[in-house]
Amino acid sequence: MAMPQNSTRENGFCFTQPLDFSCPCPHPDEAGRTLGAVGGREGCSTPLSNGTASSGAPSPSGSCAEPLCTPTLAQEETPCEEGIKYVSAEGEELACGWGAFTPGCLQLCNTSKGVLFFLCVASFLQGMTVNGFINTVITSIERRFDLRSYQSGLIASSYDIAACVCLTFVSYFGGNGHKPRWLGWGVLVMGLGSLLFALPHFTTGPYEARSAAELGVCGGNQSLPCSQAASSLSSYRFVFMLGQFLHGMGATPLYTLGVTYLDENVKTNYSPVYIAVFYTAAILGPAAGYLVGGMFLNIYTEIGREINIAPENTLWVGAWWIGFLGAGAASLLISIPILGYPQRLPGSQRYIVMRVSEAHQLKDGSHKKTLDPDFGKTVKDLPRSVLLLLKNPTFIFLCLAGATEATLIAGMSTFGPKFLESQFSLSASEAATFFGYLVVPAGGGGTFLGGFLVNKFKLRCSGIIKLCLLCTVSSLLAIFIFFIHCPNMPMAGVTQRYDGSALPGGHLNLTAVCNAQCGCLQDTYSPVCGTDGIMYYSPCHAGCRRVSENLGNGRKVYQECSCVDKALLPGEAEAGKCTSSCAKKPLLLCFMFVVILFTFLSSIPALTATLRCVSDRQRSFALGIQWIVVRTLGGIPGPIAFGSMIDQSCLLWQDQCGEQGSCYVYQNSAMSRYTLVAGLVYKVLGTTFFIVACLLYKPPPLESAPGSSSENGTSDLQEHKPSLPAEEDI
Repeated sequence: MAMPQNSTRENGFCFTQPLDFSCPCPHPDEAGRTLGAVGGREGCSTPLSNGTASSGAPSPSGSCAEPLCTPTLAQEETPCEEGIKYVSAEGEELACGWGAFTPGCLQLCNTSKGVLFFLCVASFLQGMTVNGFINTVITSIERRFDLRSYQSGLIASSYDIAACVCLTFVSYFGGNGHKPRWLGWGVLVMGLGSLLFALPHFTTGPYEARSAAELGVCGGNQSLPCSQAASSLSSYRFVFMLGQFLHGMGATPLYTLGVTYLDENVKTNYSPVYIAVFYTAAILGPAAGYLVGGMFLNIYTEIGREINIAPENTLWVGAWWIGFLGAGAASLLISIPILGYPQRLPGSQRYIVMRVSEAHQLKDGSHKKTLDPDFGKTVKDLPRSVLLLLKNPTFIFLCLAGATEATLIAGMSTFGPKFLESQFSLSASEAATFFGYLVVPAGGGGTFLGGFLVNKFKLRCSGIIKLCLLCTVSSLLAIFIFFIHCPNMPMAGVTQRYDGSALPGGHLNLTAVCNAQCGCLQDTYSPVCGTDGIMYYSPCHAGCRRVSENLGNGRKVYQECSCVDKALLPGEAEAGKCTSSCAKKPLLLCFMFVVILFTFLSSIPALTATLRCVSDRQRSFALGIQWIVVRTLGGIPGPIAFGSMIDQSCLLWQDQCGEQGSCYVYQNSAMSRYTLVAGLVYKVLGTTFFIVACLLYKPPPLESAPGSSSENGTSDLQEHKPSLPAEEDI
């Protein structure tokens, strides 16, 4: 028999779907018994204290969560026959498929675990593309298309700009609509953005890297006239920005509607684990992007063309575009199964009934407006929805704390590889691989561990905010590691004079007595490492006159170098940067690992606290507003600010016929100092915001938040209501 409408006032959710609590019985006349009679039967569903039957399934995707779209399943002798059979009052189709095509084999995936798998693949691809490939190839794109750091920062920020534009619309209407369709179309748009991002490689001419061997060494250095050397390739940054804009549009539903779709279809205490797995995939994506992208950068961008420079050469441009083609095609494919999921999964109603609100209680009681079942379905409710969130101080300060963390994450993920490249004198591919090794265990492990801790200790909202505070303070202490830095490798004419004496900062002097007769020009930067351990701008600036090849590593060796100290060693130089032997390298990497670990450790708890401090009907919209704040105050200015900051620490700029190009050499001490200042400012702000959010949080009174037998919520969050007649716990 269908229950009458049950309005769960305590948790702010009006449930209007009738439920059929009937159990299969041997006699047909028993099928219409009332709920009270059912509750008294042994072997049927176990009634909870709130009158909701429970199958006792150990997991949110247990046997009783199987699809109910096949009528014969209800007749089989399975544990589900003792559970709840949900019947949609509106004749809603809960089968997995596309339109009328709903084959039975697809229903095996019509579970919370099935949704989680496909959403994890989508978030993995998004993270690999936006936060992995793009950050890995940023140096190569700057070199290939003559971009400066702030311009590449604009490319990175275009993703967040698009998200801000779309978030309100998507989270408000998508939150009350068919979430899987919004998600599927979003992943498809994201795939198109990846394909567009790779387009400039196919529409520009071949990349010509003019090596020192082609130009000749001392006495043979020639340059192209400015009319031929000048390039307008920097205009392609607008194509990259458009591709990133599509990435942002497509990913908008993923981290708002995707999170709430998972949260709505699993038990409350399992929700942090599911969301943690989802976000762990999103963290592993960038890590894979750094590693795979680093491998692609070891392949020359013009595949099949013979080139006589090595990846270590600063003129080298790797095959940055391959990853975007693969990720774009994969995104188009994964969007198809996501589009086939129903608006809600079979069996999800019981989790909604069991949920107890932890929403912040407003003094004027205006939060009760969300109890109206029609609230949020029309545009006229949009201003009221925004106002309710703005009146929630806990939500506001959680958003601000998220924005401070996002600024550091966005800035360091964009320019982290460049930081390692400069500090440890690495090539772009080596730096990307190193950064990937840091992000995989620290970012991925921290994200999963955060969700695990919330579930393990059954933390309520206030306890979750305190966990976030602890993580932020820990990362704040670890960030002081940027007091130390690796010294720049000595470079003649840039960091020191040719005679070894100090060179005033900002004053370049690449000409000396030893290379005055060579006629060296600055058009081509091709650093070499002399046997004296000093780097030179090019073989010509080192005074080298002959070139050969090292049979051991394949690098070019330049001989008869007049500027290289020949007192103890022959005057030779090898192509590429000098290898750094910085003794502080292990310590710096270790503490960077700690900073990344604790930064990501607070991400899932902070997200869970956001979901719990607002009413059920505002969860999707609250995540949308939060992402707008996070991106507006953090994600967008983060890469731009970090790019401008890194530009300030540049020692040697590319000179293109009087126009300033990309930076060749950075001052390591200045780069570390700016990173330390930025880290301290934003970590202190984040700590402050978490403290205020914790102090201002006002949980529901105990009588309206039943099931909370202790502060940390160790109970199953069941509602304490009078038991029905003949009810008996099993």
